[in-house]
Amino acid sequence: MAAIDTFRVESHELQGSETLPMSAVHGSAGGANESPALAWSGEPAGTRSFAVTMYDPDAPTTVGFSHWILLNVDSEIHELKAGSGGRGRNPAGTTLGFTDWGGSAYEGAAPPPGDAPHRYVLTVYALDIPELDVDSTTTYALFRFLAREHILAQHSLVRTFGR
Repeated sequence: MAAIDTFRVESHELQGSETLPMSAVHGSAGGANESPALAWSGEPAGTRSFAVTMYDPDAPTTVGFSHWILLNVDSEIHELKAGSGGRGRNPAGTTLGFTDWGGSAYEGAAPPPGDAPHRYVLTVYALDIPELDVDSTTTYALFRFLAREHILAQHSLVRTFGR
């Protein structure tokens, strides 16, 4: 994948802090469990769709923990409102993949109590195909495998949360 300096992801909810807001934290950790608003721009020529993920590489597993997998986002979409990761609230035509929480919807941060703060990596991928052959059972690992030769660019925002 070539480095694309112009591809950027922003979030007004995440500006000015290195910590995830409580709105993006799982209900079991006292949060509202809503995916944060995101906006992106500067994708490379040839972008035909996007994918969005939130992943915790610090989870006490050998493979991290996926919190959000939104696939087949039309190339005309450049913004997601807060809560767009909820089932029935995702943009038309998109697919919510299967997270490590055991369902197909955004599920927020909830690291084990007493752990050092975990990093939560929100990534938007620009893909060179209009859609991946995926459904609501598609995991983060399967998405990464299917997309591996189609990622034109990606940009991440990293925030932390601990309790």
